[in-house]
Amino acid sequence: MTTTISRLYDTYADAERAVTRLEGAGVPHSDISIVANNSDNWYGSRAGKVDRDRDGVDDRAEGAGTGAGIGAGVGGAAGLLAGLGLLAIPGLGPVVAAGWLASMAVGAAAGAATGGIVGALTEAGVSREDASRYAEGVRRGGTLVTAKVPDQDRARFDALLNERAVNLQDRSAAWQKSGWTDFDAASPPLSPEDIGRERELYGTGVRR
Repeated sequence: MTTTISRLYDTYADAERAVTRLEGAGVPHSDISIVANNSDNWYGSRAGKVDRDRDGVDDRAEGAGTGAGIGAGVGGAAGLLAGLGLLAIPGLGPVVAAGWLASMAVGAAAGAATGGIVGALTEAGVSREDASRYAEGVRRGGTLVTAKVPDQDRARFDALLNERAVNLQDRSAAWQKSGWTDFDAASPPLSPEDIGRERELYGTGVRR
């Protein structure tokens, strides 16, 4: 039996390191997913070619056309992050993502009426309350890492994800003080300026 564990990170770099730790500990890249806010186009503006799978083609160009299948065709040696693709998820706007959760979030079966990302998370076993918080965290500029791990190994993999992860309860309490109640997929995505203010508020600075 497997269980789903998730963590929100303020920066993509912290999330990237979390994915690397999971893969290094033996979690197959097919069981890991990453969804990062890209409203400010930080991914597209990266200098130079991004070619993690070493096929001579910029991964950003490859990923942009893969849609719901992002990450599905990447070889095991390349790892999850070589399958990053650009897409839009209801309520989140433009994201950079790879893995099973992102594929579910853009699929009709994920329940778009409640928000693709929320439907995908709840279908994977995350509570509705936490799913809403995770989705809002990505909407506000964060990066979500989710993994399916064996039940008996949950504590070990939880520990790997805890480093530099956002305290979800504290963060959502801060949102609630400013009037937030629940993730709304029908709400317009935040602008780059809004996300910049979010990062300043929580002391995270720039995306990377």
